[in-house]
Amino acid sequence: MIAHPPFDAGFGVYVHWPFCASKCPYCDFNSHVRHQRIDEPRYAAAFAREIAHQAEMTPGRTVSSIFLGGGTPSLMQPATVGAILDAIAAHWSVAPDVEVTLEANPTSVEAARLRGYRAAGVNRLSLGVQAMNDADLRALGRLHSASEAMAAVAMAATIFQRYSFDLIYARPHQTPAAWAAELEEAIDRAAEHLSLYQLTIEAGTMFERLRDAGKLVVPDAESARVLYDVTRDICEKRGLPGYEISNHARPGAECRHNLVYWRYGEYAGVGPGAHARLATGTGRFAMSTELVPEAWLTRVEEQGHGVVEAERLSAEAEGDEFLLMGLRLAEGIDPARYTLLSGRTLDERRVRSLLQDNLVEPVGEGRLRVSREGFPVLDAIVADLAA
Repeated sequence: MIAHPPFDAGFGVYVHWPFCASKCPYCDFNSHVRHQRIDEPRYAAAFAREIAHQAEMTPGRTVSSIFLGGGTPSLMQPATVGAILDAIAAHWSVAPDVEVTLEANPTSVEAARLRGYRAAGVNRLSLGVQAMNDADLRALGRLHSASEAMAAVAMAATIFQRYSFDLIYARPHQTPAAWAAELEEAIDRAAEHLSLYQLTIEAGTMFERLRDAGKLVVPDAESARVLYDVTRDICEKRGLPGYEISNHARPGAECRHNLVYWRYGEYAGVGPGAHARLATGTGRFAMSTELVPEAWLTRVEEQGHGVVEAERLSAEAEGDEFLLMGLRLAEGIDPARYTLLSGRTLDERRVRSLLQDNLVEPVGEGRLRVSREGFPVLDAIVADLAA
């Protein structure tokens, strides 16, 4: 794992580009399809204004990671990405080894554009592959073919030293043998990192409507658990252990930006529907911005930022968030930091009960983590410890 001081989780900047070529049926992210041309220079100027606003709240920070997510950031022109990165550098100090990740869909990738992103300052690419066969890609509503996806991965490998791609498992009718073969091929093509997400049916999505109408059947909990175990076994065997419940990497190749979240660090959030956790002289604030892109744009142009909610977190809320994020990690949490944030210690009786049930385990220097047996019931464990 990446070495880090006890309570210093870094400072990240998340940039949300909300536009997509189409809406995937499983997606509940803040993403929007627009058939007219997007005024990128206007949006870039608005991003710069919102960056300036959040930088005023966080003087003296050094940015350790930047993540351009969406939506589909690879629909942006490289010049727009460059302008956003320049604005970040103009308002905060940026670490010499800053990690700058951009999410991309294989359909929106071309060599000239990828080289443009690299020249603009992006040094890590995350590709939304999702499946490696055409039938499942169509079922997931993806616009690319398996061959296009693998061509994009190969192209990324020639331009970026660091890249990752996503796959979704527990898809309809997926068998453990088929998933094992797909995962082996994915690891052959992945240099250092894979994000492997179990398909969940989110409220308000097309998949929810299809499931409720009896037109979509996903693996039951027992079958999904088998697929989860296949995932962990193969990735560990191949040298990409899970460092977080859905993320696997060769040691040292973890996504540093996501570690800022999971280690409960500070991060700015700019763009429509972005979230932030910023510490000021009066406490730690949970902030969110206007969801609708056009409304966000107008709000930023009129008042200098798109923030619509800024809640000062109580000590109890900070402790709960720390558990919710940190227990996703294989490295676990430091109970001393939980005490520092929440003002109370973990309930020894609850911890002892979870230890006896082999759902949590001690790990190095007094840390506590969820066991492999416990990860499938992670939410229940977090709720128990937070009660």
